Amino acid sequence: MRKSVLAGLAIVALTLTGCAAAEEEVADTVDETVVEEAPMEETPMEEAALGTVVDVAVAAGTFTTLAAALEAAGLDETLQGEGPFTVFAPTDEAFAALPEGLLEALLLPENLETLQAILTYHVVAGAVFAADVTTGDVATLEGSTIAFDITNGVVLNGAATVTAANVAASNGVIHVIDAVILPADVDVIDAVILPADVDVEEPKSGKGGHDHSSH
Repeated sequence: MRKSVLAGLAIVALTLTGCAAAEEEVADTVDETVVEEAPMEETPMEEAALGTVVDVAVAAGTFTTLAAALEAAGLDETLQGEGPFTVFAPTDEAFAALPEGLLEALLLPENLETLQAILTYHVVAGAVFAADVTTGDVATLEGSTIAFDITNGVVLNGAATVTAANVAASNGVIHVIDAVILPADVDVIDAVILPADVDVEEPKSGKGGHDHSSH
């Protein structure tokens, strides 16, 4: 009788040990399955949602004139490229402050070269964030330089102030400015072909520094 009881207890112990081992194997299998079915995302959703500097400018709704000028100059596709680009973007109000008739004249096909020069003067190669800006001259895509002064905010050519910085885009960054700036070698009065009924005064916007282009 005693031997039978001991034998029974041994059988029960072996059975419980086997069940525990089986449960551990099932748990390990479940853990492995969860890891395989839930991989980590490699690309943050915020970065994937960003548009190009042109897309961001258009979506903002305050750069409609700039967007129209880029399209007229054939530069919208250029700035949709890989980049990166840093765009100092004049607001609609900045363009509206130009002498009467000048903007309309710049958008004419016969003034394409001058318009392209002015717009590319607002673009710097590479992604330049506010923290990277120092006082000094910076070369633009147009070929000449913009004079930066960070003594009191960020001022370009002594005429345009950065009013909003570090607007992110997928191919660069946008800094909003409150005035249109001009390359040193562009005299809009002489360069722009005006309609017969338009008389334009010299813009008050500051001009930039040295010409590093090949033209």
